[in-house]
Formats: sequence, structure tokens, C-alpha cells
Amino acid sequence: MSNRYPFPDLNDLPADIRDKVLEVQAKAGFIPNVFLAFARRPAEWRAFFAYHDALMLKEEGSLSKGEREMIVTATSAANQCLYCVVAHGAILRIYEKKPFVADQVAVNYRKADISARQRAMLDFAMKVSQQAHAIEDADFEALHAHGFDDEDIWDIAAITAFFGLSNRMASFAGMQPNPEFYLMGRVPKQK
Repeated sequence: MSNRYPFPDLNDLPADIRDKVLEVQAKAGFIPNVFLAFARRPAEWRAFFAYHDALMLKEEGSLSKGEREMIVTATSAANQCLYCVVAHGAILRIYEKKPFVADQVAVNYRKADISARQRAMLDFAMKVSQQAHAIEDADFEALHAHGFDDEDIWDIAAITAFFGLSNRMASFAGMQPNPEFYLMGRVPKQK
């Protein structure tokens, strides 16, 4: 499968989007396909990445960057989104400094080398992803027992919901992971 929608030419993008894409390229060494796929609709690109950054780059709360990526990887696997599992699994490997954890979380987080706290977090994220209508007070109590407060729980749900949208957009559009993602966090970075 290939991308069903052609990527716009970088030179034809609005300046703010082009600048951000070039900034990401300078940092990562490549342009992740999601940046170009969504750039075909500039207003949606801006809204998507503003919400992404608000959820994934925030400093408040007790969720680490690695835990945020665990949520994305586990729920994206449940949603069968190849792009997000591969891309966010790569970021998860880097943040957690465990080359196998992303694969474990993607295949079966219940058997992954993660803490009981992280397992409870992912149990809740999966329920939000697959059965949000069944969330009840007992789900909050289980998370409180692991030290999550109500704002952390909101973050878990918001990340799950946002990437549910992302998973569906990537899958319907045929978005493919960049080859660079497959080795990130598995082999030493080239200098």
C-alpha cells in the first residue's frame, strides 16, 4: 500500500508550515510523512499539530514523554494503524531507552516490561479507545491507586482520543511509515 494522497511540494507550503517541517527535518534528519500528508490542508495541519503539541509536549502532570508514547503505541496497535505504531514505537524506544519495549507494548502491553502503574495507565487507555462508553468511577479509582490525579487521567484519555483520529486518518490515507523509523532507538544514531 502507498499513500493515497500525494504529498504537496515543500516549496508550495505556507511559510509557517514549511518552516516547521524544515525544523523537524533538521532535528530528525528526515521529514516524517505525517507532516507532509496533513500539509495538503494547511488549516487542518495547524490545528492537528497544535493539539498534538499541547498533549505530547506539555510539562505539567505526572506522565513522562515515554508514557505518552506508550499510550499512542498501544492504542494505535489496537486500532491497527501501521504508521503510528512504527513512528511512535520508535519515539517510545528513544524515550524509554529500552529497544524492545515498543514492540512489547504494540503486541501485548500486558506482558511488556513496564511498571504496574504503566500497565494500569494502558488498561485505561485501551478502555477509552475501545469502550469509552463503559468508563465508570471504578476506572478512576484504579488509576488514583497508582498515583494518577484527575488531570493525568484527562491526559490519558485525550491522548488516546486524539490518536484515534490520527490512526484513522493515517490508515484511510494509506500513510506509510518512513524507513528511518524502523531503526530509531534500535541502533546507535549516526553522527
